[in-house]
Amino acid sequence: MSMSNVSLEPKSIESDWWDNFWLKNSSSGSVVPKNESEGFKYFFRVSRKTYDYICSLVREDLVSRPPSGLINIEGRLLSVEKQVAIALRRLASGESQVSVGRAFGVGQSTVSQVTWRFIEAIEERAQHHMKWPELNQVEEIKAKFEMSFGLPNCCGAIDATHIIMTLPAVETSDDWCDQAKNYSMFLQGIVDDEMRFLDIATGWPGGMPISRLLKFSGFYKLCENGNRLNGSIRTLSEGVEIREFIVGGNEYPLLPWLITPYEDNKNLSGSMASFNKKHEAARLLADRAFSQLKGSWRILHKVMWRPDKRKLPSIILVCCLLHNIIIDNGDKVHPDVPLSDHHDSGYGQESCQQVNQQGETMRDNLRKHLQHQK
Repeated sequence: MSMSNVSLEPKSIESDWWDNFWLKNSSSGSVVPKNESEGFKYFFRVSRKTYDYICSLVREDLVSRPPSGLINIEGRLLSVEKQVAIALRRLASGESQVSVGRAFGVGQSTVSQVTWRFIEAIEERAQHHMKWPELNQVEEIKAKFEMSFGLPNCCGAIDATHIIMTLPAVETSDDWCDQAKNYSMFLQGIVDDEMRFLDIATGWPGGMPISRLLKFSGFYKLCENGNRLNGSIRTLSEGVEIREFIVGGNEYPLLPWLITPYEDNKNLSGSMASFNKKHEAARLLADRAFSQLKGSWRILHKVMWRPDKRKLPSIILVCCLLHNIIIDNGDKVHPDVPLSDHHDSGYGQESCQQVNQQGETMRDNLRKHLQHQK
């Protein structure tokens, strides 16, 4: 008999998973909200409306190719809704598979299978939630950056963070051991004015300098080849031309399309200090995006236990997609969710000395422009 003819009818599908979950877990601590809708968001990071949307994205995949043996203790098939809830809880809490399984009344292997199938499905079905914006959207982003920070033609902010993990002894390598003596994988992200990820690069060892990470990224190659940040050039009232650019910290090189702050050597002029202040306010959008990402999806903030380095980039990407889905659906993250400390706590500030002459001219022109706007 072919698999397509196998009927799943004899088993009923569990549809009351939330009632059972809430009954079992709502009194698990004083921090769990008493209100059910707030409680739902506490456990899964998304509202019911956004959760329903996520279910609609992955339903076809989870129904057509369900992981084997997905039957819970009562002998009922796990519904798509419960599978999505299990995966979201695993990503949101970062708790062990055993602990997550206990909360849902399923075994560790079920949590493992369900989470990975969910990751595969989101990776395939939610790609439209992370792409470089269309021309009209870029213009809106640039207008908001200029309105908020005074920076004309700015398209976003860039930053990077370490995803910490443990590695089996046989896999230990100096490449993966970073400056804080952790084994880690880098995640670099470029965000817009709403802290939405427009582009990410991951999979690279956390031991390399951030400037090198940039040069390995697809975004760098696109920009250097004139295929990204290649939109309209702004001519300012002072007569100087400003091309499209993003802002980044001193760990990045100063390039025509990546503007970093003036190095604070205690000899900054007033206009340089003022430029740095505006620049930092814009750059902090990327900083805050990573704090929200790691706070919402705690699996990225906790030490990953011996992850498969080939699978870890998919987990990271899916958490970034979920971050964007929350924003795209108008969902609000609770103020307590973002990390209270820095997203890369324990890591010292790197300094890249690479300075491109055109980038230097761009920065000086922006500084003078801000000075004239006062």
